Amino acid sequence: MRRRDLPTAFHATAPLRLDFAGGWTDVPPFSAREGGVVVNGAIALRAHVELHLGGKLLRLVSEELGETLECANSGGLLPHGKLPLLTAALRRFPVLGGFTLTTRCDAPPGSGLGSSGALGVALVGALTHARQETLSGPDVADQAWQVETIEAELPGGKQDQYGAALGGFHRLSFRDPDVGVEPVTLDSTFAAALERQTLICYTNKSRVSGGTISRVMGAYERGDRKVTGALHGLKGTGNAMAEALRAADLARVGTLLSENWKHQQALDPGMRTAEMAQLEAAASSAGALGGKAAGAGAGGCMFFVMRGDAREAASAVAGTGAIVLPLAWAPEGVRTW
Repeated sequence: MRRRDLPTAFHATAPLRLDFAGGWTDVPPFSAREGGVVVNGAIALRAHVELHLGGKLLRLVSEELGETLECANSGGLLPHGKLPLLTAALRRFPVLGGFTLTTRCDAPPGSGLGSSGALGVALVGALTHARQETLSGPDVADQAWQVETIEAELPGGKQDQYGAALGGFHRLSFRDPDVGVEPVTLDSTFAAALERQTLICYTNKSRVSGGTISRVMGAYERGDRKVTGALHGLKGTGNAMAEALRAADLARVGTLLSENWKHQQALDPGMRTAEMAQLEAAASSAGALGGKAAGAGAGGCMFFVMRGDAREAASAVAGTGAIVLPLAWAPEGVRTW
């Protein structure tokens, strides 16, 4: 990439997501062998990337993790070292000369809201923008997944990257390497009600999903019937959730969230922590129609669809030590400038 006549600052931002149903079925080898279905919706909490060209050093700053890496040249961007997602993105999309690459996220690390996938999308967006390369939304998503799972060797599925790259609500189907993208269009009145009545709660305990993913997919590969049955149950719930959202059936959405959560808990004994159990009980007492863990589970966030305004239930869940996060739908995916 030549710097002559180019701007020296590049920005990208991409939304996080709520995985309404079907999560885990986008993860290989299940997604390759049997195909998966996930329904997710992008939210206004976002991952942010800034790239400033100049200086002699390569400086990587992760504000969300509180970590910094400095090196003299690209030889210092080592696999299995500090800031693996950032270094992986730079190995795949190198930038010449010195620069400062800064990342931050509107949600806590390990929240289960797809922050690493969104960050990967924003990284690809910023770096390709700096390199004067133009990618479609699905191509950005695919490149971000490759950066995270192949280059950085962090296991995971593809739903987070597609949610972040595209924005909005989608039914995503997976039969590796192919991804089917089907928009789920919500009635405007229903979308507003769903936003108003959905409560996102951070348990104040982050988690690293990689270990859980390895255990679950290891059990699937060994032919564990309970895990295999749960994965098929999650796939079916994904299809049903797309229908419920299109039908504007809020009660059905709540029921399916809880159904998804039961299947999810069958995947691994550590899926439901003590903090999550307390939070679930508090939300149920406050009138939840249903709820589930966001993302892989085993910590991070849970979200619930309430009978009424979610703000009225916030005080009930606050007693568990959980932190209520703001919610607004994000129709727009990755943005660069």
